[in-house]
Amino acid sequence: MQSCATAPGEMVARLGGDEFVALTTGPDTEREVDELAGRIMNALVTPISIDGRELAVRGSIGIVEGPAGERGPAEVLRSADITMYRAKSAGGNRFELADPEADARAITRHGLTTALPAALDRNEFFIEYQPLVHLGDGSVRGAEALVRWLHPQHGVLGPDRFIPLAEHTGLIVPLGRWVLEQSVRQAREWQERHCAEAAAPLRINVNLSPCQLTHPGLVSDTVDILERSGLEPGALCLEVTESALIGADDDLLKPLRRLAEMGVDIALDDFGTGYSNLANLRRLPVSILKLDRSFTQGMQQYPADPVDLKIVEGIVTLAHSLDLAVTVEGVETGAQAEQLRILGCDTAQGWYYARPGPPERLHELALVDATG
Repeated sequence: MQSCATAPGEMVARLGGDEFVALTTGPDTEREVDELAGRIMNALVTPISIDGRELAVRGSIGIVEGPAGERGPAEVLRSADITMYRAKSAGGNRFELADPEADARAITRHGLTTALPAALDRNEFFIEYQPLVHLGDGSVRGAEALVRWLHPQHGVLGPDRFIPLAEHTGLIVPLGRWVLEQSVRQAREWQERHCAEAAAPLRINVNLSPCQLTHPGLVSDTVDILERSGLEPGALCLEVTESALIGADDDLLKPLRRLAEMGVDIALDDFGTGYSNLANLRRLPVSILKLDRSFTQGMQQYPADPVDLKIVEGIVTLAHSLDLAVTVEGVETGAQAEQLRILGCDTAQGWYYARPGPPERLHELALVDATG
């Protein structure tokens, strides 16, 4: 590397471990920067002989450029480090130019990851509930629990912003247990508050991540939470994405089978996006298919897309022949809801009925539904 930085204004230094920094004040164009990075890459991949053995190394380079003095040394190094890891994630043995927007996203992501454990301790998470509506009579049958993070700086964050980070760090297990406990307790409270008016007890749907599926405490934690709350197993539905169960072996399915035998419903979430063999439905311990919203977008207007109609009709027929109920996500219009009812779908959720909201709102919706 030293041989690549011999011109005035160029230097190479070792930061530590396998990380080095090259500093140059010479290049005036992006092409010249690319050429310097290319020379360094070529120097790295050139085989070297050590004790009679020929070795070759790979490198990933992050390039930060800009007027001298515009940013401090620490900020420049941080940006170079982020960009280097972006090159590494893209397969390595390459270089990338810094992208301020990508830097900002990476810094935010790192900050959220670091803050996650304390956020759970500080009770910064809360749950909103989206009603599940029976398409046959329009009654509210339950709700899906959707976790949110009230971040001190970033405000309310949806699960897509932090659930992948929680899965990566392992925090998804305690966070998932907290969501299950709070949701089950809330469902029990709903039942106690309007059991006299409701035609059927309200159910609660809770999402399980792939990491939770493999956790040895899944069954025991679920049993303990149900027993302490007093909620019947039949009032709980655990949602698992189709992609998480593609190719699942018996060991992975065993906890779900045990829960299903107890009376807990298992829903196959985002059905139709995982490219699984339909024949596999027979071996999965599921009782509900949650149809992905992509199959029903063509029904938002009248007349509905005939291809979407045929696909949904086929899935509903197959599901019912296997004694599976069908729930549809993302219902946004009355025309869509009516088409799904005609096709025989059992329950639905979406903004047409209600957006996710606080638990009191679901209780009010269910109470109005029960009393007419």
